[in-house]
Amino acid sequence: MSLKNGTDVRGTAIAGVRDDPVTLTEEAIKDIARAFYLWLLRKGHAAPRAVAIGHDSRLSAGDLEKWMTDGLTACGCDVILTGLSSTPSMFMLLQEDFGADASVMITASHLPYQKNGLKFFVKEGGLEGEDIREILTIAGEETCPDCHRTGTVSKKSYIEKYASDLVEKVRRETGKQRPLEGKKILVDAGNGAGGFYVDLVLKPLGADTAGSQFLEPNGAFPNHIPNPENEEAMRSVCAAVKRYHADFGIIFDTDVDRAGAVSPDGEEINRNRLIALISAILLEEKRGVIVTDSVTSDGLTAFIERRGGVHHRFKRGYKNVINESKRLNAEGQYSPLAIETSGHAALMENYFLDDGAYLVTRLLIALAKKGDLESLIEDLPEPLEAEEIRLRFDPHSDFKAFGNTLLEAFKQHAEATPYITLAPNSYEGVRVNFDKEHGDGWTLLRMSLHEPIMPINLESNSEGGVANMKAELYAFFQKFNFPDAEKLR
Repeated sequence: MSLKNGTDVRGTAIAGVRDDPVTLTEEAIKDIARAFYLWLLRKGHAAPRAVAIGHDSRLSAGDLEKWMTDGLTACGCDVILTGLSSTPSMFMLLQEDFGADASVMITASHLPYQKNGLKFFVKEGGLEGEDIREILTIAGEETCPDCHRTGTVSKKSYIEKYASDLVEKVRRETGKQRPLEGKKILVDAGNGAGGFYVDLVLKPLGADTAGSQFLEPNGAFPNHIPNPENEEAMRSVCAAVKRYHADFGIIFDTDVDRAGAVSPDGEEINRNRLIALISAILLEEKRGVIVTDSVTSDGLTAFIERRGGVHHRFKRGYKNVINESKRLNAEGQYSPLAIETSGHAALMENYFLDDGAYLVTRLLIALAKKGDLESLIEDLPEPLEAEEIRLRFDPHSDFKAFGNTLLEAFKQHAEATPYITLAPNSYEGVRVNFDKEHGDGWTLLRMSLHEPIMPINLESNSEGGVANMKAELYAFFQKFNFPDAEKLR
């Protein structure tokens, strides 16, 4: 059960990193493969025609692919190996007659090279956290019954069909075969799985892709971590956009379920700016509710409301925001987008699949039609100062209980302090607003979903506002024995 990470399986696959022993062993992977097959049978799925297995560029992908294959075929299940793939493509192949009824993506997103993991899909969507818990329980307790055959193994790539569908969408929406003719568009794949986007999507649409970098798959990630939230990665792609005078820059994470963008002047279109950009495009088509994670800015709320939309903050975790948007739609409230500041974006029109390549494709359609994208977000209010501080607990302590104690105490502190007010509808942690004299902004304290960490986000509209709020927090934390709170000094 220690391999459960939200809605994924994650662990260490390569030895040699200090204090990080291998947990994704051959035995564990084979057991999980068999358990997935048994889970499919128990959930009312007929015995699958086949399970498709894909992977990103990680160094351990070959081992995990072999062990997954061995575990499935031992149960009599046929396997289709799709090779280097994106996570979204492993869901999309289930929406057509590819020959598989379930799929597994071998990836650990942006984590370090020694890590790896598994994401599971059925036609209805990606598995939920409780599904993963059931699979790991089965893996620890049961084996497949004796079967009368060994499953077959075949190879069949899908990424080309996935990419061609994106190309056809752009052509259909713009009415042109080469709508990006004359545009310089640069991609940074970070040596992950996203390099296909250059040759299979951008070039057929007429784009000049000179300056695109780190397209070759390399699981050692020798240039930078493939992660739109990573400062080094963003500096690299921003510098490349300026160096090659590109009209637009794109950066993908390792398995292409997240993306970030860069404007022609080399500025990030990330976090609140990326949410604002895709929101502006969608709200222009039809007004609705934009669901985001909890750390989005007040300026984004004002931006969405000016366009007739509703900004609905919710708990972090891409599955959380997706499920909340689905819930709103089921209740009759039109919600076209669920998106996190991390770059996870799921559109209702695209199965609510968090798909970085589809998000970018949607932006390129707007770029082809309008000529530029910056004008769509030129009225987005941006804070003068912003910072995130991550306070780390002792991982061997009961940090969840301690964290909840801190959050409740801070809530009471805010209620008793005249210049601090609790923000409405705090679905996660404690979000408060400071008056102009004491911070002129907001801060959010919350517990990390998966790590012994309390992230603190702060934004201010005045110079020195973040420092004032940090001083308030530092004084508050002095009441507790929490050494890492020295980061607030």
